Amino acid sequence: MIARELIKKIRKIEIHTSRLVNDQLAGHYHSVFKGRGMAFEEVRKYQPGDDIRSIDWNVSARMNDVFIKLFVEEREMTVMLLVDMSASGLFGTAAQTKREVAAEMAAVIAFSAIKNNDRVGLVIFTDQVEKFVPPKKGKKHVLRVITEILSFRPLSRRTNLSAALEFLARVGRRHAIAFMFSDFLTAPEDGDLDPQRDALPDQLEHTVRITRRKHDLIPVAISDPLEEEIPRGLGLLSLADLETGERLLIDASGAEIDAYNAYVRRRRHARDQLFRRLKVDHINIRTDQPYIDELIAFFVRREKRQRR
Repeated sequence: MIARELIKKIRKIEIHTSRLVNDQLAGHYHSVFKGRGMAFEEVRKYQPGDDIRSIDWNVSARMNDVFIKLFVEEREMTVMLLVDMSASGLFGTAAQTKREVAAEMAAVIAFSAIKNNDRVGLVIFTDQVEKFVPPKKGKKHVLRVITEILSFRPLSRRTNLSAALEFLARVGRRHAIAFMFSDFLTAPEDGDLDPQRDALPDQLEHTVRITRRKHDLIPVAISDPLEEEIPRGLGLLSLADLETGERLLIDASGAEIDAYNAYVRRRRHARDQLFRRLKVDHINIRTDQPYIDELIAFFVRREKRQRR
């Protein structure tokens, strides 16, 4: 039995995200993610203004009138939602945690997909894949996907982004649009805050490179403002890693906090540079800003590029 609070939350997200899809996203989604081609639907009588190249001469000869062929876009696309459920997603100093933002965005994408008759699947991961919901169509299935995201209790607290991508490669036989929701945080080794150290593991670059050969991978990097920069003047701070439990005592009054913030900026920059170098479109989201604006901007950028 699903708890009453969870049912209310699912209903609230359904109403909110459905409105966003209908009012702002449906057209963008359809324009950006096109189907595999055109499929024949029917013939009808020629009307002034129709393209004469569509005339079906065989049918026209039999019926002693002019008929044209009508085609519809053959979509049958698959959208995979890869959702990071590691413990760092529970962090949030604004209105929502990173995990809550990921759940809402996943719902928006899922409702956009079913509105265009596409299939939606779900991969929930930590440092391993903990849940897989095979792709299907329909509103009932999307509500199940949202329920899984909101109610899931992960076994592990840690993250392994490559494990999720490797799993997608195994189960995703056909081309899919894969939205990967994560903060893309990798734990520093031995508390190392050296800004010259590689910010992302080589294995992630390898798996991203392989994934994009087959799938349209779209990383959605979700961050909290306090993760991006800790303000000066807060005195001694005890920072806890939600995934490992490790703590770091840091002086937020001077050079030490500057070094920490520089380290965080370098990691974020290296992540974005990796995606650009591999030609992977990505979306950066903050918990203190409306995600819908960044999502629409992403679709607009893609539409412009496709028109070139």
